Amino acid sequence: MTDHRRFVSVRVWDATTRWFHWINFLSVLALVGVGLVIMYGGALGVDNDGKVLLKTIHVWVGYVFLLNLLWRLLWAFLGNRWARWRAFLPGGRDYLKRAREYVVALLSARPQVYVGHNPLGRMFITLMLLVLLVQGLSGLVLAGTDVFYPPFGAWIAEWIAAPGIDPAELVPYRPDLVDAAAFDAMRGLRGPFIETHEILFYVILVLVGIHIAAVVFTELWEGGALVSAMFTGRKVLDREPVDVDVEEIDENRFV
Repeated sequence: MTDHRRFVSVRVWDATTRWFHWINFLSVLALVGVGLVIMYGGALGVDNDGKVLLKTIHVWVGYVFLLNLLWRLLWAFLGNRWARWRAFLPGGRDYLKRAREYVVALLSARPQVYVGHNPLGRMFITLMLLVLLVQGLSGLVLAGTDVFYPPFGAWIAEWIAAPGIDPAELVPYRPDLVDAAAFDAMRGLRGPFIETHEILFYVILVLVGIHIAAVVFTELWEGGALVSAMFTGRKVLDREPVDVDVEEIDENRFV
């Protein structure tokens, strides 16, 4: 083990990154839970008023989720070394070489330690952020078509309102308030977005499962105290990491 005194606790994740992680976790958990009830509302005996309430809750949690995600993407320009784009996007000098070395070391039962994200983790995080962003943006469209919420709700309501009906008076599941032809056209426009949203719903479930399994595996196999690091900002290392020079390590500041 290399210089145990210097590789005990290293500050990595800043407060903004940690807050994003847990807000994102709670938001996704709530959206999945409410989404499942909405999807199986008929079998659960949920009436139209209940569906509207559930969709409204889903939309408001979705706003929190998307704003938190957009703030994280902005923070990738402003945060510390490990919060920035170059720290988690796959690519850069010797990236493929590092990824190959990481896999070989892992399969050889000699796992490498990284202060930041390891090469495979960077691929996964990029995929996860992309999926979450597309899911959030598709959700904005559905918020407008389902419960007439911003940013598209006012335009949708004006489009489908029946003659003589104030668009602001539209409520879901009231066919008497909408123009049938316009409503059918709107549903056609909505189709690809709801299909994308539903597919990515299941993709996110798979990715969350992979993420949890990877964290548990890495914690047990490589160490680093990954879970506690998302609370404290500090990783605990028992050997020299491959992505930071020894001279850079200082337990009292971000490396």
